[in-house]
Amino acid sequence: MAETTFGRLAVNDGKFVSRLRGGKGVTVRTVEKVRAYIRSDQGAGAASPPRGRDDTGFTILCERIADALERLAPTVPVAAGLTDADAFVWHANGERLRTVANVNRVELGLLKGIDGQIQTLLANTRRFATGLPANYALLWGARGMGKSSLVKAAHARVNEETPGALALVEIHRDDITSLPRLLRELRRSERRCLLFCDDLGFDGGDASFKSLKAVLEGGIEGRPANVVFYATSNRRHLMPREMIENERSTAINPTESVEEKVSLSDRFGLWLGFHNCDQPTYFEIVEGYAVHYGLDIPSADLLARAEEWSLTRGARSGRVAWQFIQDLAGELGKKLGELGSGLEA
Repeated sequence: MAETTFGRLAVNDGKFVSRLRGGKGVTVRTVEKVRAYIRSDQGAGAASPPRGRDDTGFTILCERIADALERLAPTVPVAAGLTDADAFVWHANGERLRTVANVNRVELGLLKGIDGQIQTLLANTRRFATGLPANYALLWGARGMGKSSLVKAAHARVNEETPGALALVEIHRDDITSLPRLLRELRRSERRCLLFCDDLGFDGGDASFKSLKAVLEGGIEGRPANVVFYATSNRRHLMPREMIENERSTAINPTESVEEKVSLSDRFGLWLGFHNCDQPTYFEIVEGYAVHYGLDIPSADLLARAEEWSLTRGARSGRVAWQFIQDLAGELGKKLGELGSGLEA
């Protein structure tokens, strides 16, 4: 068997035969290997067809097997170009961008109690979209108060004002180590990109914050002129307080050690804080949703039930308000459409 194309493949790759059985585990790479060996055999005359079969027939048989394997192999997704859509998600494993047809977001007008943060981020985003200097932004603070919702709403508002001005590109927290590869992809395009990472944070033993810090600084290449980076986090310095305090108590040089840990957040020119909302703001959010979705319920009943809902959750936030609205809409038999999933992060 080792005298033939597939024999040598089996010898050189111990898992080759097992991948072929029943078509399990067949990949595009498997097919490429087969075709490469066929080409090399044809060029070098190294193939030894079984006794009684001519070279031409044997080559045709090999090609038929390769064609069959290709049908079994999964289709490789085509990487999206930055002009294909207005929103993308980065897939680190395949090193490709996937388009997002409908971004899960809320309207900017439904974000209550964060007027200052809205104006600051929107102004920064507008400047970037027009080619002016803009800062990286860190939106930090209380959960469910609209951090990621604001990023997506600001992107949508700017693109409403200037269609196609910005591409929103999301990178997941677990894929941060692939950020240099993503930036190389984005740098090749002339389109301006709002790079977004939701729920960014680091724990003890996670050294990827050092690589992120270096990337945000830009190195000798500098930061891509067509990219601005927005991140959300529950932590102002992107690390747990106890981790920072532990550095102060155990490090040989506590000041330097702590400064290294918190210096990542210094790479963001804008720090926008989000805090738990009070009862009036919570009610304002609830009423905004109720009006927007046309929920027919007396105001007094709406607010009384909203307050009861918040007590059962032990918190008041935009996310809690949205969860109440979902429950109420279901009770009233009202569909909410596909506008989004309420305040996030």
